[in-house]
Amino acid sequence: MKIESLLIHGGIDGDKITGAVSVPIYQTSTYKQEALGKNSGYEYSRTGNPTREAVEKLIADLEEGCRGFAFASGLAAISAVLMLFKSGDKVILSSNVYGGTFRVVDKIFKNFNLEYELVDTSDLEKVRESLNRNQNVKAIFIETPTNPLMTITDIAKISEIARENKVMTIVDNTFMTPYLQKPIKLGADIVLHSATKYLGGHSDLIAGLLVVNNEELGEKIHFIQNSTGGILNPFDSWLLIRGIKTLSVRMDRHDENANYTAEFLKGNNLIDKIYYPGFLNHPDHEIQKSQARGYGAIISFVLKDELDINKFFKGLKLITLGESLGGVESLVCHPATMTHAAIPYEIRQEIGIEDGLIRLSVGLENKEDLIEDLKNALEFAR
Repeated sequence: MKIESLLIHGGIDGDKITGAVSVPIYQTSTYKQEALGKNSGYEYSRTGNPTREAVEKLIADLEEGCRGFAFASGLAAISAVLMLFKSGDKVILSSNVYGGTFRVVDKIFKNFNLEYELVDTSDLEKVRESLNRNQNVKAIFIETPTNPLMTITDIAKISEIARENKVMTIVDNTFMTPYLQKPIKLGADIVLHSATKYLGGHSDLIAGLLVVNNEELGEKIHFIQNSTGGILNPFDSWLLIRGIKTLSVRMDRHDENANYTAEFLKGNNLIDKIYYPGFLNHPDHEIQKSQARGYGAIISFVLKDELDINKFFKGLKLITLGESLGGVESLVCHPATMTHAAIPYEIRQEIGIEDGLIRLSVGLENKEDLIEDLKNALEFAR
Protein backbone atom coordinates (compact mmCIF):
# COMPACT_ATOMS: atom_id res chain seq x y z
CA MET A 1 0.00 0.00 0.00
CA LYS A 2 1.01 3.59 -0.60
CA ILE A 3 1.44 5.60 2.60
CA GLU A 4 -1.88 7.45 2.25
CA SER A 5 -3.66 4.09 2.46
CA LEU A 6 -1.27 2.69 5.06
CA LEU A 7 -2.07 5.60 7.40
CA ILE A 8 -5.69 4.37 7.45
CA HIS A 9 -5.26 0.60 7.16
CA GLY A 10 -1.78 -0.10 8.55
CA GLY A 11 -0.98 -1.87 11.80
CA ILE A 12 -4.10 -3.61 13.12
CA ASP A 13 -6.99 -2.61 10.85
CA GLY A 14 -10.24 -2.63 12.81
CA ASP A 15 -11.50 -5.42 15.07
CA LYS A 16 -11.65 -8.97 13.69
CA ILE A 17 -14.05 -10.20 16.41
CA THR A 18 -16.87 -7.68 15.99
CA GLY A 19 -16.06 -6.17 12.61
CA ALA A 20 -15.70 -2.68 14.13
CA VAL A 21 -13.72 -0.50 11.68
CA SER A 22 -12.16 1.39 14.58
CA VAL A 23 -9.77 -0.45 16.90
CA PRO A 24 -11.55 -0.78 20.28
CA ILE A 25 -10.27 0.94 23.40
CA TYR A 26 -9.24 -1.90 25.69
CA GLN A 27 -9.56 -0.02 28.96
CA THR A 28 -8.28 -2.80 31.18
CA SER A 29 -5.32 -3.34 33.45
CA THR A 30 -5.32 -7.14 33.45
CA TYR A 31 -6.60 -10.18 31.53
CA LYS A 32 -8.18 -13.52 32.40
CA GLN A 33 -5.73 -16.41 32.11
CA GLU A 34 -6.98 -19.88 31.20
CA ALA A 35 -4.38 -21.66 33.34
CA LEU A 36 -0.92 -21.13 34.77
CA GLY A 37 1.32 -19.99 31.94
CA LYS A 38 -1.56 -19.97 29.44
CA ASN A 39 -3.16 -16.72 28.27
CA SER A 40 -4.55 -15.06 25.16
CA GLY A 41 -1.32 -13.17 24.48
CA TYR A 42 -1.92 -10.49 27.12
CA GLU A 43 -1.41 -10.67 30.85
CA TYR A 44 -0.96 -7.11 32.17
CA SER A 45 -1.41 -3.83 30.31
CA ARG A 46 1.98 -2.39 31.22
CA THR A 47 3.49 -5.30 29.29
CA GLY A 48 1.00 -5.24 26.42
CA ASN A 49 -2.40 -3.80 25.57
CA PRO A 50 -4.30 -4.42 22.30
CA THR A 51 -5.03 -0.73 21.65
CA ARG A 52 -1.44 0.29 22.35
CA GLU A 53 -0.23 -2.63 20.25
CA ALA A 54 -2.32 -1.31 17.34
CA VAL A 55 -0.60 2.08 17.33
CA GLU A 56 2.79 0.44 17.86
CA LYS A 57 2.31 -1.81 14.82
CA LEU A 58 1.00 1.16 12.84
CA ILE A 59 4.06 3.34 13.43
CA ALA A 60 6.35 0.39 12.64
CA ASP A 61 4.55 -0.04 9.30
CA LEU A 62 4.69 3.68 8.52
CA GLU A 63 8.41 3.99 9.31
CA GLU A 64 9.14 0.65 7.58
CA GLY A 65 10.90 -0.62 10.69
CA CYS A 66 10.95 -3.87 12.62
CA ARG A 67 9.03 -2.98 15.76
CA GLY A 68 7.28 0.06 17.25
CA PHE A 69 6.70 1.27 20.82
CA ALA A 70 4.29 3.81 22.30
CA PHE A 71 5.18 5.90 25.35
CA ALA A 72 3.44 8.42 27.57
CA SER A 73 5.40 11.31 25.97
CA GLY A 74 8.15 12.03 23.48
CA LEU A 75 10.58 12.49 26.34
CA ALA A 76 9.58 9.11 27.80
CA ALA A 77 10.51 7.58 24.43
CA ILE A 78 13.81 9.49 24.37
CA SER A 79 14.55 8.40 27.95
CA ALA A 80 13.93 4.76 27.03
CA VAL A 81 16.44 5.05 24.19
CA LEU A 82 19.04 6.65 26.48
CA MET A 83 18.57 3.74 28.90
CA LEU A 84 20.18 1.51 26.28
CA PHE A 85 23.55 2.99 27.25
CA LYS A 86 25.81 2.51 30.25
CA SER A 87 27.81 4.70 32.61
CA GLY A 88 30.79 6.12 30.73
CA ASP A 89 29.16 5.88 27.31
CA LYS A 90 28.89 9.05 25.23
CA VAL A 91 26.23 10.34 22.83
CA ILE A 92 26.77 12.94 20.10
CA LEU A 93 23.77 15.32 20.00
CA SER A 94 22.78 17.72 17.21
CA SER A 95 23.89 21.12 18.51
CA ASN A 96 20.50 22.90 18.44
CA VAL A 97 18.55 19.90 19.64
CA TYR A 98 15.13 20.36 21.29
CA GLY A 99 15.52 21.87 24.76
CA GLY A 100 13.72 19.00 26.48
CA THR A 101 16.15 16.49 24.95
CA PHE A 102 19.11 18.56 26.14
CA ARG A 103 17.57 18.87 29.61
CA VAL A 104 16.99 15.15 30.14
CA VAL A 105 20.54 14.35 28.97
CA ASP A 106 22.23 17.19 30.85
CA LYS A 107 20.20 17.17 34.08
CA ILE A 108 19.12 13.53 34.46
CA PHE A 109 21.30 11.07 32.55
CA LYS A 110 24.46 13.04 33.26
CA ASN A 111 23.92 12.06 36.91
CA PHE A 112 24.45 8.45 35.83
CA ASN A 113 27.64 9.36 33.97
CA LEU A 114 26.15 9.23 30.47
CA GLU A 115 28.30 11.75 28.61
CA TYR A 116 27.31 13.90 25.65
CA GLU A 117 28.79 16.37 23.18
CA LEU A 118 26.88 18.98 21.19
CA VAL A 119 28.01 18.83 17.55
CA ASP A 120 26.74 20.49 14.39
CA THR A 121 25.73 17.22 12.76
CA SER A 122 25.11 18.97 9.43
CA ASP A 123 28.93 19.25 9.26
CA LEU A 124 30.10 15.69 8.61
CA GLU A 125 33.75 16.55 9.34
CA LYS A 126 32.83 17.79 12.81
CA VAL A 127 31.02 14.50 13.44
CA ARG A 128 34.08 12.52 12.30
CA GLU A 129 36.36 14.65 14.48
CA SER A 130 34.18 14.01 17.52
CA LEU A 131 34.21 10.27 16.87
CA ASN A 132 38.00 10.31 16.49
CA ARG A 133 38.42 12.23 19.77
CA ASN A 134 36.00 10.09 21.75
CA GLN A 135 36.36 6.34 21.74
CA ASN A 136 33.41 5.94 24.09
CA VAL A 137 30.77 7.33 21.67
CA LYS A 138 27.95 4.80 21.30
CA ALA A 139 25.38 6.80 19.34
CA ILE A 140 24.75 9.85 17.16
CA PHE A 141 21.42 11.46 18.06
CA ILE A 142 20.18 13.84 15.38
CA GLU A 143 17.18 16.02 14.70
CA THR A 144 16.61 16.98 11.11
CA PRO A 145 15.37 19.61 10.66
CA THR A 146 16.58 20.82 14.04
CA ASN A 147 14.35 22.61 16.51
CA PRO A 148 14.24 25.62 16.12
CA LEU A 149 16.93 26.64 13.60
CA MET A 150 15.89 24.22 10.86
CA THR A 151 19.40 22.88 10.24
CA ILE A 152 19.40 19.79 8.01
CA THR A 153 21.54 16.70 8.62
CA ASP A 154 22.20 14.18 5.87
CA ILE A 155 20.70 11.05 7.46
CA ALA A 156 22.21 8.58 4.98
CA LYS A 157 25.73 9.96 5.36
CA ILE A 158 25.53 10.17 9.16
CA SER A 159 24.24 6.57 9.22
CA GLU A 160 27.18 5.50 7.05
CA ILE A 161 29.68 7.23 9.34
CA ALA A 162 27.97 5.62 12.34
CA ARG A 163 28.20 2.14 10.82
CA GLU A 164 31.89 2.66 10.01
CA ASN A 165 32.50 3.51 13.67
CA LYS A 166 30.15 0.81 15.01
CA VAL A 167 27.85 3.31 16.72
CA MET A 168 24.08 3.73 16.58
CA THR A 169 22.13 6.36 14.61
CA ILE A 170 19.06 7.79 16.36
CA VAL A 171 16.81 10.24 14.50
CA ASP A 172 14.11 12.46 15.96
CA ASN A 173 11.63 12.61 13.06
CA THR A 174 8.98 14.72 14.84
CA PHE A 175 9.05 17.66 12.39
CA MET A 176 8.83 15.56 9.24
CA THR A 177 6.77 12.49 10.26
CA PRO A 178 6.97 9.26 8.21
CA TYR A 179 4.73 10.90 5.61
CA LEU A 180 7.56 13.21 4.56
CA GLN A 181 10.73 11.42 5.71
CA LYS A 182 11.74 7.83 6.58
CA PRO A 183 15.05 7.71 8.48
CA ILE A 184 15.20 3.89 8.78
CA LYS A 185 15.17 3.59 4.99
CA LEU A 186 18.12 6.00 5.00
CA GLY A 187 20.10 3.83 7.44
CA ALA A 188 19.00 4.92 10.92
CA ASP A 189 18.78 2.35 13.73
CA ILE A 190 16.09 4.09 15.77
CA VAL A 191 13.56 6.74 14.79
CA LEU A 192 11.46 8.54 17.38
CA HIS A 193 8.62 11.04 17.54
CA SER A 194 6.92 13.35 19.91
CA ALA A 195 3.56 12.04 18.68
CA THR A 196 1.98 14.93 20.58
CA LYS A 197 2.79 16.99 17.51
CA TYR A 198 1.89 16.14 13.89
CA LEU A 199 1.02 12.48 14.39
CA GLY A 200 -1.68 13.30 16.95
CA GLY A 201 -2.25 16.56 15.14
CA HIS A 202 -5.00 18.10 17.26
CA SER A 203 -3.27 19.31 20.45
CA ASP A 204 -5.35 16.89 22.54
CA LEU A 205 -2.86 14.22 23.66
CA ILE A 206 0.70 13.69 24.90
CA ALA A 207 2.50 10.69 23.39
CA GLY A 208 5.85 9.39 22.17
CA LEU A 209 6.62 6.75 19.56
CA LEU A 210 9.78 5.00 18.50
CA VAL A 211 10.66 2.40 15.89
CA VAL A 212 13.73 0.15 15.71
CA ASN A 213 15.30 -1.48 12.68
CA ASN A 214 15.98 -4.95 14.14
CA GLU A 215 14.52 -7.47 16.55
CA GLU A 216 17.47 -7.40 18.97
CA LEU A 217 16.98 -3.68 19.57
CA GLY A 218 13.25 -4.30 19.81
CA GLU A 219 13.71 -6.80 22.62
CA LYS A 220 15.93 -4.36 24.52
CA ILE A 221 13.46 -1.49 24.17
CA HIS A 222 10.52 -3.68 25.16
CA PHE A 223 12.38 -4.78 28.28
CA ILE A 224 13.05 -1.13 29.18
CA GLN A 225 9.46 -0.11 28.41
CA ASN A 226 8.01 -2.92 30.53
CA SER A 227 10.50 -2.42 33.36
CA THR A 228 10.17 1.36 33.67
CA GLY A 229 6.50 1.61 32.73
CA GLY A 230 6.34 4.83 30.72
CA ILE A 231 3.59 3.44 28.49
CA LEU A 232 0.87 5.19 26.48
CA ASN A 233 -2.60 4.58 27.91
CA PRO A 234 -5.35 2.89 25.84
CA PHE A 235 -7.50 5.98 25.26
CA ASP A 236 -4.58 8.12 24.07
CA SER A 237 -3.41 5.20 21.90
CA TRP A 238 -6.84 5.24 20.24
CA LEU A 239 -6.78 9.04 19.87
CA LEU A 240 -3.35 8.79 18.26
CA ILE A 241 -4.52 6.17 15.76
CA ARG A 242 -7.42 8.45 14.87
CA GLY A 243 -5.08 11.41 14.40
CA ILE A 244 -2.67 9.44 12.20
CA LYS A 245 -5.46 8.50 9.78
CA THR A 246 -5.61 12.12 8.51
CA LEU A 247 -1.84 12.76 8.54
CA SER A 248 -1.43 12.90 4.75
CA VAL A 249 -4.09 15.53 4.12
CA ARG A 250 -2.98 17.56 7.12
CA MET A 251 0.72 17.50 6.20
CA ASP A 252 -0.05 18.51 2.61
CA ARG A 253 -1.97 21.53 3.90
CA HIS A 254 0.67 22.31 6.56
CA ASP A 255 3.37 22.24 3.89
CA GLU A 256 1.37 24.46 1.51
CA ASN A 257 0.52 27.02 4.20
CA ALA A 258 4.09 27.11 5.52
CA ASN A 259 5.55 27.75 2.08
CA TYR A 260 3.10 30.59 1.50
CA THR A 261 3.80 32.08 4.93
CA ALA A 262 7.56 31.77 4.54
CA GLU A 263 7.45 33.65 1.24
CA PHE A 264 5.49 36.45 2.91
CA LEU A 265 8.00 36.72 5.76
CA LYS A 266 10.94 36.57 3.36
CA GLY A 267 9.59 39.54 1.44
CA ASN A 268 8.79 41.64 4.51
CA ASN A 269 11.28 44.36 5.43
CA LEU A 270 10.42 44.04 9.15
CA ILE A 271 11.98 40.55 9.29
CA ASP A 272 15.73 40.41 9.97
CA LYS A 273 16.38 36.64 9.60
CA ILE A 274 14.36 33.63 8.55
CA TYR A 275 15.03 29.90 8.84
CA TYR A 276 13.07 27.67 6.46
CA PRO A 277 14.53 24.75 4.46
CA GLY A 278 12.08 25.27 1.59
CA PHE A 279 14.04 28.29 0.36
CA LEU A 280 16.44 27.61 -2.52
CA ASN A 281 19.13 29.63 -0.72
CA HIS A 282 18.87 27.59 2.50
CA PRO A 283 22.35 26.02 2.84
CA ASP A 284 20.89 22.52 3.17
CA HIS A 285 17.98 22.85 0.75
CA GLU A 286 19.25 20.16 -1.63
CA ILE A 287 19.84 17.66 1.19
CA GLN A 288 16.32 18.22 2.50
CA LYS A 289 14.94 17.85 -1.01
CA SER A 290 16.80 14.56 -1.51
CA GLN A 291 15.78 12.87 1.76
CA ALA A 292 12.25 14.19 2.35
CA ARG A 293 9.08 14.78 0.34
CA GLY A 294 8.55 18.29 1.69
CA TYR A 295 9.87 21.02 3.96
CA GLY A 296 7.53 20.83 6.92
CA ALA A 297 5.55 23.57 8.60
CA ILE A 298 8.01 25.16 11.04
CA ILE A 299 9.44 28.59 10.30
CA SER A 300 11.78 30.44 12.66
CA PHE A 301 12.51 34.12 12.27
CA VAL A 302 13.91 37.22 13.97
CA LEU A 303 12.28 40.65 13.91
CA LYS A 304 14.18 43.82 13.06
CA ASP A 305 15.70 45.51 16.13
CA GLU A 306 13.25 48.41 16.07
CA LEU A 307 10.28 46.10 16.66
CA ASP A 308 9.00 45.14 20.12
CA ILE A 309 8.76 41.33 20.33
CA ASN A 310 6.28 41.46 23.21
CA LYS A 311 3.99 43.74 21.22
CA PHE A 312 4.31 41.37 18.26
CA PHE A 313 3.01 38.47 20.34
CA LYS A 314 0.25 40.63 21.79
CA GLY A 315 -0.77 41.75 18.31
CA LEU A 316 -1.50 38.22 17.12
CA LYS A 317 -5.20 37.37 17.21
CA LEU A 318 -5.52 34.20 15.11
CA ILE A 319 -2.13 32.65 15.82
CA THR A 320 -1.76 31.41 19.40
CA LEU A 321 1.24 32.04 21.67
CA GLY A 322 1.90 28.69 23.31
CA GLU A 323 4.19 25.72 23.76
CA SER A 324 4.19 22.79 21.33
CA LEU A 325 3.64 22.58 17.58
CA GLY A 326 2.07 20.42 14.90
CA GLY A 327 -1.59 20.94 15.75
CA VAL A 328 -4.29 22.08 13.35
CA GLU A 329 -4.00 25.56 14.85
CA SER A 330 -1.02 27.85 14.23
CA LEU A 331 1.20 28.28 17.28
CA VAL A 332 4.02 30.72 17.91
CA CYS A 333 6.60 30.54 20.67
CA HIS A 334 9.75 32.22 22.01
CA PRO A 335 12.38 29.45 22.20
CA ALA A 336 14.78 31.31 24.53
CA THR A 337 12.20 31.48 27.33
CA MET A 338 9.94 28.58 26.42
CA THR A 339 11.01 25.42 24.55
CA HIS A 340 14.78 25.95 24.95
CA ALA A 341 14.94 27.71 28.31
CA ALA A 342 16.72 24.65 29.79
CA ILE A 343 19.73 25.29 27.56
CA PRO A 344 22.22 27.67 29.23
CA TYR A 345 22.38 31.20 27.79
CA GLU A 346 25.97 30.84 26.59
CA ILE A 347 25.19 27.67 24.64
CA ARG A 348 22.04 29.23 23.15
CA GLN A 349 24.07 32.19 21.90
CA GLU A 350 26.81 29.94 20.54
CA ILE A 351 24.44 27.79 18.49
CA GLY A 352 22.26 30.70 17.30
CA ILE A 353 19.15 30.58 19.48
CA GLU A 354 19.17 34.33 20.08
CA ASP A 355 16.76 36.08 22.40
CA GLY A 356 14.82 37.57 19.50
CA LEU A 357 14.15 34.25 17.77
CA ILE A 358 10.50 33.32 17.14
CA ARG A 359 9.29 29.85 16.11
CA LEU A 360 6.08 29.57 14.13
CA SER A 361 4.21 26.29 13.66
CA VAL A 362 1.97 26.96 10.68
CA GLY A 363 -1.45 25.37 11.05
CA LEU A 364 -4.37 24.60 8.75
CA GLU A 365 -6.18 27.94 8.82
CA ASN A 366 -6.85 29.90 5.64
CA LYS A 367 -3.44 31.09 4.48
CA GLU A 368 -4.67 34.61 3.71
CA ASP A 369 -6.01 34.89 7.26
CA LEU A 370 -2.61 33.83 8.61
CA ILE A 371 -0.81 36.49 6.53
CA GLU A 372 -3.26 39.16 7.64
CA ASP A 373 -2.68 38.23 11.29
CA LEU A 374 1.09 38.42 10.87
CA LYS A 375 0.84 41.76 9.04
CA ASN A 376 -1.23 43.26 11.84
CA ALA A 377 1.09 41.95 14.55
CA LEU A 378 4.17 43.30 12.77
CA GLU A 379 2.54 46.74 12.45
CA PHE A 380 1.49 46.64 16.10
CA ALA A 381 5.10 45.83 17.09
CA ARG A 382 6.52 49.01 15.48
